[in-house]
Order: sequence, then C-alpha cells, then structure tokens
Amino acid sequence: MRRFPRAGLDFGIKSLGLAFTWCVKAAEAKREATRDGAPPIELIDGEKLIDMLEKLELGLKPVTTFEVEHPFFDEFKA
Repeated sequence: MRRFPRAGLDFGIKSLGLAFTWCVKAAEAKREATRDGAPPIELIDGEKLIDMLEKLELGLKPVTTFEVEHPFFDEFKA
C-alpha cells in the first residue's frame, strides 16, 4: 500500500482512493490506508468482491470446465 500513488487522489471535494487487495486483513495495509496526513484509501477485499459478483452473476458468465482423467487413457497407450 505504501507505493499506492496518492498524488492523484485529491479531486477538490473529497480525496478518495480505492485499492482492491487480497490482504485487507494485513495490519500494515490498514495502517497505511489510514495514515495521518495522506488521503485515505478504502481497502476492498478482492476475494469477497469476487464472491459477491459470482453470487449475483454480475459481470461474470458461468463457464463449465473439464479436467482430463489421465488414468482412463492409460490403457490406450501404445
């Protein structure tokens, strides 16, 4: 989070920043997102967001996938 570019976050009315992350629970990320003297950054749990999008099928399309069962084909080897 420390390298997040805060310079472009000031829009005049209110400073705002969003960061999608897989480590929202990391104490260091939380401290940096709310550091005094810097525009705040709202941390969004990426896994939770994907789960919500998947449940609502919002912006996602269900896809069926298959895995090869290699033992099935072993008897056909030359």
